[in-house]
Amino acid sequence: MKSIAYIEQAIAELDKEVQEILLNMKFSLTEKDNYMLPLLQQKRVLNQTLEDLTYLKEHPPTPNQPCGISKYRED
Repeated sequence: MKSIAYIEQAIAELDKEVQEILLNMKFSLTEKDNYMLPLLQQKRVLNQTLEDLTYLKEHPPTPNQPCGISKYRED
């Protein structure tokens, strides 16, 4: 699945952006929090999507059956 590779790449790029913000001494801690919050929210969504796609890759649904991803998720 190409989408898994794209998501992993996006997560790596978000991590890189977060590290750049953390290491930037021009920003106060509050500014860093404000800049990082949307990035970390995006990362959370991407991580959940990656988990779902990995699950579906390992447990493909049978034809004409629901995928069952809702049973896999804890939330």
